[in-house]
Amino acid sequence: MSAALKPDSRLEQLAGITQRELKALQAAGVETVQQLLRRIPRRYEDRRKSQPIHLLQDGDTVCIRIHVYSAGWRFSYKRYFEVAAGTVDDPHGARLYLRWFNMPYVAKLLATGMNLSVYGKVRVYGGKLTMANPDFEVLDDEDAGHRLVAAAMGGPLMPPSEGQGAAAVHTSRIVPIYKTLPGLAARTYRDLVWRTLQQLAPDLPAPGYDVAPAYPYWQAIRDIHFPAEEELHRKARLRFALAECFDQQFRVAWRRRKVQGRPGQVTATCDAYMNELLAELPFRLTAAQQRCVQEIRQDMATPRQMNRLLQGDVGSGKTLVALCAMLLAVGSGKIAAMIAPTQILAEQHYRNFCRLLKHTDIKVSLRTSDHVDDTGLVLDAGIQDDSPRIIVGTHALLYKKHRPHNLGLAVIDEQHKFGVEQRERFIASGVNPDVLVMTATPIPRTLTLTLYGDLEVSIIDELPANRGEISTALRNPDNMKRIISFMSKEMDAGRQVYIVSPLVEDSDSRKQASATSELNRWKELFPQRRVGLLHGRMPAAEKDEVMQAFSKGLLDILVATTVVEVGVDVPNANIMIINDADTFGLSQLHQLRGRIGRGEHKSYCILLSRAKPGEPGREKLEVLCRTLNGFEIAEEDFRLRGPGDVLGTAQSGLGAIEFTEWLGDMRLIHRANRDAAAILDADPELKQPQHAPLRELVQFEEENGVTC
Repeated sequence: MSAALKPDSRLEQLAGITQRELKALQAAGVETVQQLLRRIPRRYEDRRKSQPIHLLQDGDTVCIRIHVYSAGWRFSYKRYFEVAAGTVDDPHGARLYLRWFNMPYVAKLLATGMNLSVYGKVRVYGGKLTMANPDFEVLDDEDAGHRLVAAAMGGPLMPPSEGQGAAAVHTSRIVPIYKTLPGLAARTYRDLVWRTLQQLAPDLPAPGYDVAPAYPYWQAIRDIHFPAEEELHRKARLRFALAECFDQQFRVAWRRRKVQGRPGQVTATCDAYMNELLAELPFRLTAAQQRCVQEIRQDMATPRQMNRLLQGDVGSGKTLVALCAMLLAVGSGKIAAMIAPTQILAEQHYRNFCRLLKHTDIKVSLRTSDHVDDTGLVLDAGIQDDSPRIIVGTHALLYKKHRPHNLGLAVIDEQHKFGVEQRERFIASGVNPDVLVMTATPIPRTLTLTLYGDLEVSIIDELPANRGEISTALRNPDNMKRIISFMSKEMDAGRQVYIVSPLVEDSDSRKQASATSELNRWKELFPQRRVGLLHGRMPAAEKDEVMQAFSKGLLDILVATTVVEVGVDVPNANIMIINDADTFGLSQLHQLRGRIGRGEHKSYCILLSRAKPGEPGREKLEVLCRTLNGFEIAEEDFRLRGPGDVLGTAQSGLGAIEFTEWLGDMRLIHRANRDAAAILDADPELKQPQHAPLRELVQFEEENGVTC
């Protein structure tokens, strides 16, 4: 008898596992019992429905327990193995014919006299009730299912386990359906999970901190894989979702308390520069912008390190609010840094700041891999200059050797494109600058607690009055005649057009529009127009040249990839055509659309897609046509794709998202937040024995530089 399995047991220890199965699992990164069991079913099939054979009708999908009356090979238009089966003592004498095509191994497993449980779709063929390639189990042998798989994979036929009775794994129960792995049939994987659960050691403790001791962890694992009743897999999911939420919220709460205890700098002692800027603007800040500036100013006026999130929709004026904060820092004798995720965006910030501050004596420097500032200082020499100034750069500024010594405020733009660990580089730096995080991707308010629970939050919830109207329409790319005519009229009036494609070049594996092919197409359609190309593979100098030409009106049409999502601000561009729009994320489409509507003219976003009504790709495009509200769009995007896809699991700091339905489980998130706070209130140093797993968690993360 094989040894009982533990969570860290390697799968080589699973009795009966073949080398072929091991290789397929290892190729997918599944090497231990815990890793196998953490791959939860993506859905379930209820295979409990049954009825007598004589009542079956064409199209019924049922599970039936039957007796094999005959079994053998048959020939028709192709060779197949057929079992004629019925129910013992059936007064009607009804027969069901089971037929397996291209599955010769079935003949090794089935014989006259066996009792089977079969599941499949009934079809009437030649006047007979038939099932083609049904799933089945031999009721006299618990191991028959595994022996079937072994035969299918070319392995040896295993004899039944001695003393084992019948147990349903693939039929007559609620059956788990897993995401398939290359080289492993779905039935094979299900069988491996079943046998792993059977071989688990008894009375195993829960891994880590047990948030629900009343519902044992390993019982919940069994229930989520093979629930006896439908409500059990839902109950198990909630149990694991709570653990997942608690893990996230505890790390956030621990980090928040660490941050709150850090001394900072008083960086809002003089608002002269800010007031000078506001007096020069041809418009007033919106009420929401004024409120956010005041919230930030109050933080910067205290000796506590500021850690604040500035969130707002596309075009809501976040950058201007951030510039006000930077001027407060400069007015207090400090350096303020703006860190952008891309060189293109850093250059745009630099140009905008120089334009807005040209009437002041404030020095603005650009620090990227390809640029030094206008003074001609090289990077390291410029960093040694600690005079009050604004530095704009990319993520290189996050690293110690490039970090300004007199840094008073760090503004991190497009937070999720950096990731939480990069933010920690500034928060944990020796000078403890105030930190302002800006995100142009609206995050559902319900998720702010989860993603940014360690930050104070300011929200710009209104748009400036001078924002142009945007109309969004969904069109089939086969009907371009009217669109081309409309474009021509708008360009005759002096407007400019974006054409966005998902690919840079044509691909054999992806049948989507590429920027390079679109460039040629639009040049042919508008030979008299000036058409430019912009994509991420171009050298930085060439990208900058194209962007400058478009912004100066030297190009009528800019064919681009999503590189235009950030970094291009052209008020005169009022049309955006997005090819294969259904291949983009909803929030990304909203970001792209935000490139237009920045001037006085009405703007038009045209989504080209062949997605049919009812398809997920079509659904998200209909959402975009319905609303311009970024927060509403973010809610829909999270609902459709989940935060791991929207923000990127690694970038968002969410870790592995397996159980939590983020928009539906807010009650669990709030409970986890309260539980985490209660533990830290009662035991701030985590010295109590029951909190040892939590202490080990935070120690591991601190020692390995992992952040929540």
